[in-house]
Amino acid sequence: MAKIALVDDDRNILTSVSMTLEAEGFDVETYGDGQAAHEAFVRRMPDLAVLDIKMPRMDGMDLLQRIRQKSAIPVIFLTSKDDEIDEVLGLRMGADDYVTKPFSQRLLVERIRALLRRQEAREGVVPVEETEDTKTMTRGQLLMDPLRHAVTWKSKEVNLTVTEFLLLQALAQRPGFVKSRDQLMDVAYDDQVYVDDRTIDSHIKRLRKKMRGVDSEFSAIETLYGIGYRYNEE
Repeated sequence: MAKIALVDDDRNILTSVSMTLEAEGFDVETYGDGQAAHEAFVRRMPDLAVLDIKMPRMDGMDLLQRIRQKSAIPVIFLTSKDDEIDEVLGLRMGADDYVTKPFSQRLLVERIRALLRRQEAREGVVPVEETEDTKTMTRGQLLMDPLRHAVTWKSKEVNLTVTEFLLLQALAQRPGFVKSRDQLMDVAYDDQVYVDDRTIDSHIKRLRKKMRGVDSEFSAIETLYGIGYRYNEE
């Protein structure tokens, strides 16, 4: 049973989300601020942490920094709609993914399961049956290992969130074929969550930026205006 730490100063979120996670079979510990969570983590680190960014006493950024000094556990940020700068900074500091409030609890559960599966595979804890979605994929200069959540471009590592990874995987599976925004929404989100076209566009923009961080000439993801995106193998 995976131990999940849920850290948020909103008591309603702590109550409702912890009930959902416990119903899914997780062992959940809740904390109302970062300082209380940090004191608990010194004694025992959880298997995964879900952190709000803005909290009293110690915010999510400070708590993440302290976690990363001792552990590589998966961390998911809870952010508000207007916290794009905080999202980017958090991901650079070592968060694995983020979920924007208000969020579907089913979506959060799926993000948690995905990160735990990849963490277990990375550590060799559980053998996983190989399928089209789990086996390593090579497309030109791109190498993707879903089980380890690893991406390299021209042999250089690229750190992607779960959502960015899923979008890149969906595009690269069939080079040259166009994926509409609706199709990409289905890949990244469940049908309980409404997102508009701009959400997918923002994810693609960040994905391109990260790829260009290791190769300034990266151009494998092509935009077809009014239609969607496609991956062109290089």
